[in-house]
Order: sequence, then structure tokens, then C-alpha cells
Amino acid sequence: MKSERAGKVYLVGAGPGDPGLLTLRGRELLSRADVVIYDRLANPRIMEFVNPGAEKIYVGKRIGRHVANQQEINDLIVQKAGEGKKVVRLKGGDPFIFGRGGEEAQILARKGIPFEIVPGVTSAIAVPAYAGIPLTHRSFTASVAFITGHRRFDTSEAPVDWEGLAKGVGTLVFLMGMSNLPNITENLIKFGRSPDTPAAVIRWGTTPLQESIVGTLENIAEKVEKHAFKPPAIIVVGEVCAVRDDINWFERQPLLGKKVLVTRTRQQASHLVQLLERKGAGCIECPTIEVRMVKDTGVVDRAIEGMAVFDWIIFSSTNAVKFFFARIDQLGLDIRVLGKTKIAAVGSSTADAIRKLHLRVDAVPDDFRAEGLVEFFKGQDMQGRKVLIPRAVVARKVLPDALRELGAQVTIAPLYETIPPEIAPQTLELLEEENIDVITFTSSSTVKNFFKTVPADVIERIRSTAKVACIGPVTAKTAENMGLHVDIVPDESTVPALVDAVEYSFVQG
Repeated sequence: MKSERAGKVYLVGAGPGDPGLLTLRGRELLSRADVVIYDRLANPRIMEFVNPGAEKIYVGKRIGRHVANQQEINDLIVQKAGEGKKVVRLKGGDPFIFGRGGEEAQILARKGIPFEIVPGVTSAIAVPAYAGIPLTHRSFTASVAFITGHRRFDTSEAPVDWEGLAKGVGTLVFLMGMSNLPNITENLIKFGRSPDTPAAVIRWGTTPLQESIVGTLENIAEKVEKHAFKPPAIIVVGEVCAVRDDINWFERQPLLGKKVLVTRTRQQASHLVQLLERKGAGCIECPTIEVRMVKDTGVVDRAIEGMAVFDWIIFSSTNAVKFFFARIDQLGLDIRVLGKTKIAAVGSSTADAIRKLHLRVDAVPDDFRAEGLVEFFKGQDMQGRKVLIPRAVVARKVLPDALRELGAQVTIAPLYETIPPEIAPQTLELLEEENIDVITFTSSSTVKNFFKTVPADVIERIRSTAKVACIGPVTAKTAENMGLHVDIVPDESTVPALVDAVEYSFVQG
């Protein structure tokens, strides 16, 4: 009789890179998993769908640098399932297309461990589509073959029918073949394929980091070497590559090829990333802040319970809004506690967060800084007025000091704190490998924590290539004090304005 705590393994295809191509079934399983064992090619954005309480284990593999070998991965999957856990083995692309999913499934079957296969969109199909290359086309070919390029390609070892591929198949797609590209092209030409056959190499396909090089069998390896193309990439060989000139849709975006390092909280980075990616930017998320409610909520609790005495409540960030109303809910209360208290907000994003709660904002300065709100209150009678400011443990004193000078009685309620999180292994690998074009900062805390969380040698590497973009003058001042040269500051301190300023800097420069 099987134990009710018997575990189960789900071999899930993460798709080719674009998180939008993850299947609905895959997303559902990630949200329910106890353990997620994931590869390097699984987009870090997909990890946002994972159950927050799940154990996340990175087992990324790349040439010459394996976190875990295949036997260790197999043992890990069996071990976690044996503990009675729901295990998602998340694999880039499709588990059964050169993903060793078949081997892992066989081991599970032999061990008597229940499992399920969840197919993924394979990069062999998706990446050429994003590069404007149809694998079949009535005018060119009706056949296509997928070949692993990861093994040595000499005729004494590799079980590949080179003559059949060279002469009998219209479109060839090689996965994991970058290190063997010269051997691949040499063998295809040797066994009868014309040296003039169009060829393309696409790296980081379906993601905003996508780049493509086109050529012929004769010169594609030389072009790849010249441009220092690195894995992950796929190779497409065939006449269909010529169609790319007409239907290359994905790579015609204003920030295409620009790599942007986004430093923000895990919870807040998504909006900035979405806006940048719509313009074609390749975003690498490096959360430098983790925001959490303070353990001692005594001050804010007393303020909430005695809310009727306050004339104004001031929110200086969306985090303040989020945690303040979360605490109201935790106390078993609702927005009625605000009564007739007026609400002020620093910035349009903060004001929008308040309005989503069906509350009216009484004051939003044109200058999206504390100084702008100070100017507003100078025009109000603040003598003896009671003001509540729920905010971060560490914050600027400009606003409370100015209000006290105007005669107000100010209560500061420490509500949340920011701590530097650990950088995900995948993110650190990207920072070590990629040349960053822009690094964005949306608060002084992101600047300070960037220097705390990222290794010094990696910071120096980024500084040598990247423009620095700050959401406003306060953040820019902090960046300059940390030794950074600030290149981009929008006129309006909002995320959309920051994105527009980044685009403008490249269009003009």
C-alpha cells in the first residue's frame, strides 16, 4: 500500500525563454510545488510563479561549469520525491527535446515514483519564429530536422547521418551546437550541402536579449567568432533563412539589443521591466531590495486605532500604501478607520495605489518628491494639525522636519524596512557574462544595496560599459555620492518617464 505522503515528480518544459510561452499547466504546477529543481535556461522571470514557500534548487549546466552533474540531479529528484514532496523538475524548452527528460523519466519509473510529463514550447521551433525564419515554407522546403550539436562531430564517434542531413533534409536546426559550429558547417559541406546555403545563429532567442547573425555555411562560423557570440544559441541551416529579411518582426524594436540591469524590489520590478521589454530591451533583474513589514508594529498600530485624531496622513511610496493597509486588515479593521483624515501622496504611482483602494487623494504635488509636498503644505494652515507619516524605518527627514516648522504635530510610524536580498545564481552568471548598456535605479536604497549585494569586480565590469539611469534627482545624488556617473534623469520622477528617457538617450546618442 502506497503512503499518502508519497511524492510525485513533474517534468515541466519551461519553454524557450519568453515567460509568456510557459504553458498554463506548467504555471499551475509551479504555484503548487514543494520543490523546484531548475536549469540555467529556465527564464528567471518564470521563478516568480513559484510557490513562495517552495524550496528552489539551481542545477544549471553550461560548458566547463556544472553546478551539478546529471547523476547528482537524478539523485536529487529521487531524494526529494522520496520525502513525500511535489517536485517540479523545470527544464528549458521541452523535456523530451535534447533535455534528458527521457532519462529522468526512466529512472523515476524504475524507482516506482509517480511522475507526469508537461511538454514545453521547444526553442527549436520558437527561436527561429522569433527571428523571422519559418522552418518550413512552400517555396523552399517541406522537411526539417532537429539535431543535437553538443557532442563531438567526427565521423568515427558521432552517430549522425551527415550525408542524409546534408542532401535529404531542407531545414536543419542544431541545438547546443555553438562550440561545434565549425565542425557542423565543415561536415555539411563535406557531405554535399552547398557552401552558399543560408545559415543563421540566434542567441537568447524569444527573450529581449535575442541577437541574430546570418550568413552562409561557408562564413557563418567566422562571423560568429568575430562577434564573440556565446551560448545559449541555436543554429539554423536552409534556404528558409532568406525569408528573415521580410518577416524579422521581433528584432525591430527601439531598444533591441540594449541590455538593461533593473535594480528594484522583487515586488516592484515587473512594471519597469514590462515597459522596457515592450521597447525591445533585454532586462536582467537584480533585486537589490527586499521589503518587509517591521516586526514591532506598535507605533503604527496605535496610530491606526486612534486614526480619528489625525488631520492628514501622508504616503511617500507605494510600499507605504501596501503595508499600511495590510496592517489595517491584519488588525481586523477596514478603510473606515480613516474617517475624515485627508490623504497626501508623493508621486503619481503612490497616488494611483491609493485610488485603487477607492480612496480620494487630497494632495499630489507636481514635483514628485517630498520637497513638492512641503511646498503644498506651506499654503495650508498647519498650526496644531496632526499628521501621520507611515513609512520606511530609514527615510529622509525633509518632510517631517518641514511640517514641524510649519507648526504641525508629526507622528512618524515605522512600517517597513528594506534589506539586501541574495542574488540568484542565474542573475550573477548573466552579470559576469553580458555587457550591460544601462543600469536603472529607482530609489536611493537600490543604489546603496546594489553596492552591498553585487561583488565589487562585477560592479566595476558593469560601470565600464553601462549608462546610469536614475528615476529622480534624489536617487541621482545618492548614485553620485557612491562614485557613479549619472547619465539619465527624467524630468518627471516616474517609471514611464524613466523608460522614455532611457530610449531617448540611445536615439540621440
